[in-house]
Amino acid sequence: MDESLENQTQTQTLDQENEIVTEGSAAVHGEPSQDGSVPPKVDSEVEVLDEKVSKQIIKEGHGSKPSKYSSCFLHYRAWTKHTQHKFEDTWQEQQPIELVLGKEKKEMAGLAIGVSSMKSGERALLHIGWELGYGKDGNFSFPNVPPMADLLYEVEVIGFDETKEGKARSDMTVEERIGAADRRKMDGNNLFKEDKLEEAMQQYEMAIAYMGDDFMFQLYGKYQDMALAVKNPCHLNMAACLIKLKRYDEAIGHCNIVLTEEEKTPKALFRRGKAKAELGQMDSAREDFRKAQKYAPDDNAIRRELRAIAEQEKAVYQKQKEMYKGMFVGREESGGKGKSRNWLIMLWQWMVSLFSRVFGRHRVKAD
Repeated sequence: MDESLENQTQTQTLDQENEIVTEGSAAVHGEPSQDGSVPPKVDSEVEVLDEKVSKQIIKEGHGSKPSKYSSCFLHYRAWTKHTQHKFEDTWQEQQPIELVLGKEKKEMAGLAIGVSSMKSGERALLHIGWELGYGKDGNFSFPNVPPMADLLYEVEVIGFDETKEGKARSDMTVEERIGAADRRKMDGNNLFKEDKLEEAMQQYEMAIAYMGDDFMFQLYGKYQDMALAVKNPCHLNMAACLIKLKRYDEAIGHCNIVLTEEEKTPKALFRRGKAKAELGQMDSAREDFRKAQKYAPDDNAIRRELRAIAEQEKAVYQKQKEMYKGMFVGREESGGKGKSRNWLIMLWQWMVSLFSRVFGRHRVKAD
């Protein structure tokens, strides 16, 4: 089992997943699209941040706003405004990015202005003129943005580190990055214990951002083990939060990431099975629970889930059995009438045949 809040609060995270807690203070303005293929429709007031940048809040945040040189961690989707062509989506990759305010790339200038006006947990739709985006020439590699394209960004600020708290990830040593991620993980664990699920997920995502693919690919040996001991528990804790919030597909995604690294992780198998069961994918869920039981044979929570699936399938079988029984009984009850009807038909056919033969003979004689 991994080291994190799972070891300390196993009963809470495995056994008490029927209680859903969210941040009550967040106000939502409008509905983002379900699949993120098009920009969300937002009905909040337009706030002008710059001549070329404006903002509409989708979800309120909390706390203070980042200052210059803060390291901000965020997710975003980006579209060209007029064609609504989506050219980037960090949610799809399940990998938040880091933006250091004041040190951003030229094409991120408008995004940085928008992010500097946002609080942790805030989600907003940013309208950015081409002058503060990819400019007059656009970009023809990745991402593919045409020339002079105004942009739309759906952005969520996960959180940020003030400059006094540390350095940008690119300037950190391996130990510093792992240490910073571990501190975020512990902050997330404390928030989880207080049932502040949204805030806990923000901390886990910031921790995961320190452990990005660009960083993990460079590691081997003890450093890789140290990094995975922080990164994988964050994914597992994200899955626990998402299951409570009934966001099952996202929970499965985080479990898949862990299982790619460590395929024998019982908690990842358990939580993926739990999410699949909630989605009605019973055969696949049972397979995950059985694999989890192989690696954690004494885990009572796994036994309960397997028993629940068996009982549910038994109930479905009984229901189907009763339904089919009713169908057969109906046929048997109508069997007598059916036989009488068949005899009448046969009698009528015999009479017609007899009449035809008699009439036929009479006609031959007459001819």
